[in-house]
Amino acid sequence: MKNYIKADEWNIIEEGFDPHLNKISESLFSIGNGRMGQRANFEESYSGETLQGNYVAGVYYPDKTRVGWWKNGYPEYFAKVLNATNWIGIHIQIGEEILDLNTCKVTEFKRILNMKEGTLSRSFSAELKSGKILKVEAIRFCSIADDEVGALHYRLSAINFDAAVQLTSFLDGDVKNQDSNYDEKFWDQVSQQQEGNTDYLVLRTKKTEFEVCTVSSTSILNNGAAQELKQVSKEKYLGQTATVNLTQGGHIDLYKIVANLSSENYDKEQLLNEAKLRIDMASAKGFSQLWKEQVEAWAKKWEEGDIIIEGDVAAQQAIRFNIFQLNQTYTGKDARLNIGPKGFTGEKYGGSTYWDTEAYCIPFYLSVAPEEVAKNLLVYRYKHLDKAIENAAKLGFKDGAALYPMVTMNGEECHNEWEITFEEIHRNGAIAFAIFNYIRYTGDESYLAQYGLEVLIGIARFWKQRVNWSADKNKFVMLGVTGPNEYENNINNNWYTNKLAAWCLKYTITAAAKVKEQAPEQYLEIIQKTGLREAQEFQDWTSVAEQMYYPFDEKTGVFLQQDGFLDKEQILVKDLPAAERPLNQKWSWDRILRSCFIKQADVLQGMYFFEEEYDLETLRKNFNFYESRTVHESSLSPCVHSILAAKLNDEEKAYEFYLRTARLDLDDYNNDTEDGLHITSMAGTWMSVVEGFAGMRVRNGQLVFHPFLPKNWNAFSFSIGFRGVQLKVSITADQISIRNNSDQELQVLVFNQAYPVPHGEKVISYKGALA
Repeated sequence: MKNYIKADEWNIIEEGFDPHLNKISESLFSIGNGRMGQRANFEESYSGETLQGNYVAGVYYPDKTRVGWWKNGYPEYFAKVLNATNWIGIHIQIGEEILDLNTCKVTEFKRILNMKEGTLSRSFSAELKSGKILKVEAIRFCSIADDEVGALHYRLSAINFDAAVQLTSFLDGDVKNQDSNYDEKFWDQVSQQQEGNTDYLVLRTKKTEFEVCTVSSTSILNNGAAQELKQVSKEKYLGQTATVNLTQGGHIDLYKIVANLSSENYDKEQLLNEAKLRIDMASAKGFSQLWKEQVEAWAKKWEEGDIIIEGDVAAQQAIRFNIFQLNQTYTGKDARLNIGPKGFTGEKYGGSTYWDTEAYCIPFYLSVAPEEVAKNLLVYRYKHLDKAIENAAKLGFKDGAALYPMVTMNGEECHNEWEITFEEIHRNGAIAFAIFNYIRYTGDESYLAQYGLEVLIGIARFWKQRVNWSADKNKFVMLGVTGPNEYENNINNNWYTNKLAAWCLKYTITAAAKVKEQAPEQYLEIIQKTGLREAQEFQDWTSVAEQMYYPFDEKTGVFLQQDGFLDKEQILVKDLPAAERPLNQKWSWDRILRSCFIKQADVLQGMYFFEEEYDLETLRKNFNFYESRTVHESSLSPCVHSILAAKLNDEEKAYEFYLRTARLDLDDYNNDTEDGLHITSMAGTWMSVVEGFAGMRVRNGQLVFHPFLPKNWNAFSFSIGFRGVQLKVSITADQISIRNNSDQELQVLVFNQAYPVPHGEKVISYKGALA
């Protein structure tokens, strides 16, 4: 665990430069805008340990992954987001000396991520080996107001010298990914062009043939006087350079405005022309105006989705950091895009889409963003339905059965660990549940006719074919699966997977009935398109759902994670020596698989999804049993446990698990922040506050609250949107106040008592309700 980030409500602050922490900071101080993003690499040259990272959304490479133990049905490649053109680069040379923080003495170093405004700034003083001391102040951002534009301002001041300083502002497309095999590079140059102080570099990815045009406009001023620039170029590299006579006490300002345009959004033949139009518009605005627009755009986002915590600065900083990173990772403007587990902060997991989106991210975007943002995450899966049917067919399923991929960029499965690719099929259920969750929250049942029912039919067909009848158990069973707990592989009757499958089958029938009633013409079109055999398939699905087998232990009263779970030696986490953790780094895989230890919520994940079906005593028995065996070695684990602990009125555990997820990256709990941030688990942090501490649910089309105030806090509040109404909810130890900022009256339930909330503020005391 690291503890070098300064506590601050709106800023992530690093003071002092420690090269050993640099890659962690590159992740923590990452910036993005949903269309592009970058790690917090230095603008100037750096010869120390670093992970260079600039990324353009939707651009990927299908890296070959065939291995010696190849199995039928494996995908041909593993998709990975590509490190793209480095647009922030500035080379600074004074005589024979290069400004490089790895080789000079660094003092007064400070790095600030301003979450309120969406900017990254850095300042430091550096003493070169010659004794020359200079000061640097830099600020940059990826515009969330114009998501193809970025800008930076870099000021260099001479403290104790007069000298000629050479500055080169460049675009460098000669880059590679950290995990490139044999240092393979994935980009070919298409063209390069320079017009005055503007550089245009067009690169094409190998195999996939995406094209990206990166264009930059540079200006350099010496004490306010514009300098003449000279062009420099080589393959995949363009730059603007000037040699400036800098005097002691004077300063040089370098401004750089950049645009990244992709062939995902423009015809390749028009890409360069479109880039010229975009850079002309951005340059005409100038750095200050672009910054002003950035601040205004972020102010709107914070107005819609901020969480305010009174009395705990570290907690306040943590929750805003999580919200900030989610907002700059995905904006919902493009239904072809989704959320990678690392966002724009690193290359681990390839930048691909996982089930994390549906299980963890949907609730966040439903509440804090316009309705179409969450809807576009679902439409993304709808557009990949044909691929999901192809994926299932490769594994032997037929008749329109759909298996969505565990890992994907374009709908194809691109993960080839057999226990994941073939067995972690619960991802199908998470996608179906997200459709239900979206409709439950928004009331938008028209989504079923437009998109949802087709997806549900494909998933239901998969579940029907994936089970088999057990004569021994006289039930339907599901064999050879991996549940959310990846410390178990190839097990039979994972309770969570069986539960999701049965629920999906029943929900698909219910959804079909709604579409048939509300949109009969569209229903007929769906029947024709899918070939749905209504009577027979519904009968088959009902039979499976009603006769599904669920492992259960009568003695403990808990649902068993899978068949034979109690055959394992039952050791509790509290009895594990600290030196043996984390298990995934200290134990062999064989030993992990034979143990009872759980990586993340599994049975409890299902009880979180379907909590209405279980009384508190059932939930408590299962929570106590499984939590004591869970090592939480997945970033997705603590938030579910926090929410369930809050439901059980175990406020101490709820807060303990909240802290584990809220500052996971800021404090580098898992010693892996240098690889990138845990973006999807950040949505779980938001859930821990809103669904956990505030106890917010949607029941029968109404918002329900069962709040409590963590003892470390004086109060907390959050903003949400719900069915066209914007609410500000504030919670203290004995009351909840709800401000309705719309003209539409809303009825809410607080501790199951109904209260109308008209326009304005409604204050509800619940002190007596707790007795």
